[in-house]
Amino acid sequence: MSASPRPSPQSEPVRRRIPVAAALRRSFSKGYGLGDFQADLLAGTVVGVVALPLSMALAIAVGAPPQHGLYTAIVAGALVALLGGCKFQVTGPTAAFVVILAPIVTKHGVTGLMTAGLMAGVLLVIMGLARLGRLIEYIPYPVTTGFTAGIATVIATLQLKDVLGLEAAGPLPEHYAAKVAALWAARGTADVFELAVAASTLALLLVIPRVVKKVPAPLLAITLVSLAAVVVAEVYPVFSVATIGSRFHTTLDGVEFAGIPPVLPTPALPWGDGLSHELVRELLPSAFAIAMLGAIESLLSAVIADGMTGTKHDPDSELIGLGIGNIVAPIFGGIAATGALARTATNIRAGARSPIAAVTHAVVVLLSILFLAPLVAYVPMASLAALLLLVAWNMSELHHFIRIVKLAPRSDVFVLLTCYGLTVVMDMVVAVSAGVVLAAVLFMRRMAELTGSRTVLSTADDLGEFALPERVALYEINGPLFFGAVQKAMAALHAIRGDSYEVMILHLGKVPFIDSTGFVALENVLDGLVRRQKTVVLAGPLPRPREIFDKARLEERSKRVYIAEDLDAAIRLAGALVSA
Repeated sequence: MSASPRPSPQSEPVRRRIPVAAALRRSFSKGYGLGDFQADLLAGTVVGVVALPLSMALAIAVGAPPQHGLYTAIVAGALVALLGGCKFQVTGPTAAFVVILAPIVTKHGVTGLMTAGLMAGVLLVIMGLARLGRLIEYIPYPVTTGFTAGIATVIATLQLKDVLGLEAAGPLPEHYAAKVAALWAARGTADVFELAVAASTLALLLVIPRVVKKVPAPLLAITLVSLAAVVVAEVYPVFSVATIGSRFHTTLDGVEFAGIPPVLPTPALPWGDGLSHELVRELLPSAFAIAMLGAIESLLSAVIADGMTGTKHDPDSELIGLGIGNIVAPIFGGIAATGALARTATNIRAGARSPIAAVTHAVVVLLSILFLAPLVAYVPMASLAALLLLVAWNMSELHHFIRIVKLAPRSDVFVLLTCYGLTVVMDMVVAVSAGVVLAAVLFMRRMAELTGSRTVLSTADDLGEFALPERVALYEINGPLFFGAVQKAMAALHAIRGDSYEVMILHLGKVPFIDSTGFVALENVLDGLVRRQKTVVLAGPLPRPREIFDKARLEERSKRVYIAEDLDAAIRLAGALVSA
């Protein structure tokens, strides 16, 4: 066997380098000039304007004050851009996290929410260092579609409270069915003014992109509706709707601010003095769900960005950058963050050239906090709810969901509906865990379906250029011999009549891989044949890893077991053994 080539001295450092800031290094290694910087500034400004209302709306949707969403866009948006693996990725709070984060706020408050985000960041860094970025790409489409459709359903339901101006008795319950029941019980408190504001905002969000191309629709729609609401309230005092300023208040140094405080995010431990082993244990399942969903969301966004630009992202660097962003953001008051597909696509369409565009987007959000905070207080809550309704609709991808149900195999439909149902009825912790398990089971089933076998007795069947001697049987396994395929691969072997052959050739030349379960099953077959006084020839080339066969010393364990390099050699050896 020929020795494998040694890596060149130049390739060794690259292989061992920790995958951090891959996108930034790649951007600057190809040259970065003033024109690129100007393009990034313009694109980042556009994305920052889009991210401003979305970040506030998503923070409010999970039950946190709006400034926490802005802090997330600032800190995580800048860090992940600088340390991640996708040149065009824009990171921040996303709708996908609403279903996971809202129950955390209900149970543990905002401090628990930020603590869970930090724990998820640690898990993401570990995943990136372990080079698990590519594994996320193997999660089946029905799993991710079920997640996103379920998340969209929950988000849309949650927005009904502000769209209709419902006044529920206390905070909404943790579980979906209880939320729906609480909203239904509060139906008598619906406010026509809130509904009018939401409907107007939604109409503008749908119409503006068809008319105005250069100004982001969310900024223009929410600004126009906010101005209209202020004017109408001045003319008709009876008109009153809930706004960010009326809903949220922050007190700093004895000064109360309506809406978001116009100050920089300051570092502090997210859990204060309340970190305990019990809290960590309770938050760990949620942190795992945040990490898994964040990884899936970011890497899917990066893959789509690659398709739009013809580039190639580094998934491990992206996970590490995302993890660091989620570790640092809670220290500055941020919540969980991941790659935002809509903002990333906007970044690309606006002409971004490098990660500097995403950093610019973070700076724009920061400047907005410092200089526009008093104006943000006038934004109606119903307008932000209408924006999230549109986000939920786009996120649901209803046409893809229906297409899978109509055309996909029943196993895929089962996975899709299971992930959707668990996301809606249970929670994302259960749904993510079940989705990962279902993805693994689906993969194992498909792999097992690829593994087959056939039996040839003497010359009764055609072997092409080969012919079996008399009293020789051949059993061929075709496909990976792993724990999910062992029973299927070995089933027909036990049905062969023992008086029809003296020598059995087990052809493993078409087995690309064998795991420990497959090897134990193979050993059991060999022992059974030897006990029946049969001679066995293993025909190669043997599957990888070859070391397992060398360590087992199969030929030394029994005088009736032989190993041949290929099928031709095995047939010649079997003929000689029969003749002897």
